[in-house]
Amino acid sequence: MPAEPHFSPRLFTFLRALKRNNERAWFQANKERYIAEVQQPMLRFIADFAEPLRKISKHFIADPKPVGGSMFRVYRDTRFARDKTPYKTHASAHFRHGAATKDVHAPGFYFHLEPGECFIGGGIWLPEAHSLKKVRDAIAYDVEGWRKVKRKIKDIEGDGLTRPPQGYDPAHLFIDDLKRKSHFSHAAFSEAEVCSPRFLSRCAEACRAKAPLMRFLTEAVDLDW
Repeated sequence: MPAEPHFSPRLFTFLRALKRNNERAWFQANKERYIAEVQQPMLRFIADFAEPLRKISKHFIADPKPVGGSMFRVYRDTRFARDKTPYKTHASAHFRHGAATKDVHAPGFYFHLEPGECFIGGGIWLPEAHSLKKVRDAIAYDVEGWRKVKRKIKDIEGDGLTRPPQGYDPAHLFIDDLKRKSHFSHAAFSEAEVCSPRFLSRCAEACRAKAPLMRFLTEAVDLDW
């Protein structure tokens, strides 16, 4: 028999309602719904994803603790934001490297559930300058290694500079990738796919497909793959 789905349409119903009612009074009145329909299913998914993730790389961690684990908090940091709405209207998790568990900008796998935008992927997102230089150097000097990554993963994305970064050849074969400030690739899913019994295995397949990029980035910043 197929496994029970981790997620149900109720998760997306709640997130849509939260987007319409993004205020503390509404959330407090509906907190039990959030726990039952969003938090608990996400934590169960994270716990069950630990073994498939370990088979991709033993160094990346799926931690189902409700606080301080892989799941991001629902509360937004509004201290420096123009948007003062207090809650995120998506559910997400970050599967981080065991040697960089406090660094959200280190290579990792990212999981995101939002009405109309569901995906899982891997990469490095806006790393510190010294880490970004290591990634750029790896691309610049290991041309064949990066070429192999690009052959397998054709949808590498990430915002980039308008001009080549200083110190790199503007005529380099992979200058567009050297301009990037992030390097990421993801697989998208429909809400129906998220609610399918096969969703966990689909996520594992997607992460395995991103492994060549993740290996390259992880080793570029001197972490074990």
